[in-house]
Amino acid sequence: MGKKHLSGQKALVTGANSGIGATVAKELAKAGAAVAVNYVVNPEEAQRVVGEIKESGGEAMALRADVSNEDHVQMMFREMFTRFGTIDILINNAGIQRDAPFAEMSLDYWNTVISVNLTGQFLCAREAVKEFLRRGVVPDVSCAAGKIICMSSVHEVIPWTNHANYAASKGGVMMLMKSMAQELAPRRIRVNSICPGAIKTPINVSARSTPEAEKALLKFIPYGRIGETDDIGRVAVWLASDDADYITGASLFVDGGMTLYPGFSTGG
Repeated sequence: MGKKHLSGQKALVTGANSGIGATVAKELAKAGAAVAVNYVVNPEEAQRVVGEIKESGGEAMALRADVSNEDHVQMMFREMFTRFGTIDILINNAGIQRDAPFAEMSLDYWNTVISVNLTGQFLCAREAVKEFLRRGVVPDVSCAAGKIICMSSVHEVIPWTNHANYAASKGGVMMLMKSMAQELAPRRIRVNSICPGAIKTPINVSARSTPEAEKALLKFIPYGRIGETDDIGRVAVWLASDDADYITGASLFVDGGMTLYPGFSTGG
């Protein structure tokens, strides 16, 4: 795939001021897309991502919005359209964790995670789809009218003790993605998910902070290494490109084999 395979396209990456989102934003820019970097806290980190993209010759802007807030989302899209004119690629990446044993999980923890991880993806996807439908296919830009990539998790299929809200949100993302893909495919809008396994990001530092912790984590990864954010960024660029045009409604697991149930490798 050519380095500038996304030239002329406009992308929005939510939760893009750190971790997977930041890397995806930079990889999309390397491939030629103009990128809107969404954040809700730590504006200096969002500006750092924008600065790195611009220093590499790309085009980027930072947009503050809480994706769980409908007014914020709609304002974010208006600001993006004022600057970029349209949107071709949405990376629904923003997500959080609020962990607790099930019997001790507060309603606030439950609602907060569902609101950001699931409702946030719905709100952003809805605004993007409105624009895709209004504009339609622009053949010189892409053979699809629009591309949505939902950032899910291996926990859309793997249950997770003490993380019921997070796992439920990602299971919801899977069905949201598939339902959108089914409905929108006739309009040449592609919707897919990337499902990361263990990736080195700020959200999971404690799970790999010591050699002992990392060794315990690696028991769940047949491929024998913890993923890097670049592993996700490269897949996102490919999935957003016309090279992946016949793919819609797919959950693409990028997990080093975590979903291969490694506990059964010796017969269970």
